[in-house]
Amino acid sequence: MLRIAVIGLGTISNIHIPAIKANPNVELTAVCDNDETLSNSVPGATFYSNFEVMLEKEDLDCVHICLPHYLHYPVTKACVEKGVHVFLEKPLGLNTEEGLALVKLEEEHKDIKIGVCLQNRNNESFEKLQEMVLSGEYGPIQGVKGLVAWFRSKEYYDSRPWRGQWKYAGGGVMINQALHTLDLMQLVGGEIESIRGSVDQLLDYNIEVEDTASARIRFKNGAKGLFFATNANADNSSVELEVLFEKEKFTIKDSILTIVNEAGEKVELMEDAKLPGSKHYYGASHAKTINQFYSAITENTEDYIHAKDALASIAKWRYFNEKGKNRRPNDDAKG
Repeated sequence: MLRIAVIGLGTISNIHIPAIKANPNVELTAVCDNDETLSNSVPGATFYSNFEVMLEKEDLDCVHICLPHYLHYPVTKACVEKGVHVFLEKPLGLNTEEGLALVKLEEEHKDIKIGVCLQNRNNESFEKLQEMVLSGEYGPIQGVKGLVAWFRSKEYYDSRPWRGQWKYAGGGVMINQALHTLDLMQLVGGEIESIRGSVDQLLDYNIEVEDTASARIRFKNGAKGLFFATNANADNSSVELEVLFEKEKFTIKDSILTIVNEAGEKVELMEDAKLPGSKHYYGASHAKTINQFYSAITENTEDYIHAKDALASIAKWRYFNEKGKNRRPNDDAKG
């Protein structure tokens, strides 16, 4: 039985912890947070306020890191160097430089796994779409569109000030909310040739990071991409991913993959499992991704999302940050 710990008891830990507890082959041994008022928040798990003390005292197999972005690299490094596997919430790091450092860490510790929680890759609708991409049945991809229109209140940033600060968050809507969509667009479209984009603040929240971003993307295979994301919507609308092939067009919206038939009717091809509760728009694949990682540990396989796989999800969005300028990936190698 794997012995599991969670570092960071913020919002996202409330998605991880139920998934851990639901797996009969693992035990939630310990949790850690610097807020000691949370000491009784996870019954049955030993509470620590210092993760280094926890790593010294507990015999752990895997640690879930659910911390602010700026802590992802140093805490992951500490766990890996202690010989503990890491399941890391997105983003991979604060910036491309940290992402590359984590890839190097992964390469230097081949016996220790670093799994990254890009769970939307495991949504049933996207898995089906990827099958179609790889089959070549519908011809080459001509276009990819990703839309994220969500809402974040001023209190969202005020309650966790790090979210609005460059040095702690590394960015705004692109790295925190729309990163999953950028990741899926690149998985479908392939390597990016160039990006022309802009970032903005539509909300009067007195934060440093962007709350809105748009971009036109050119993929190396010739496909065109359109990306738009904002936290200035009135509600959390469904993420939309549209892929235009030479012969057909497919759309994932409201967690359903659809195609329009010859009669102009929308036909449902695959629907995702639903996450209950107010965070339903996150998708329901966290548990699937977590259990996939546990299986990779126990069976010693490579079937999980590695640090190297997640690098593209943060290595490209930085190139949006100059309005009205074409940016190419190699122009800003350090992110």
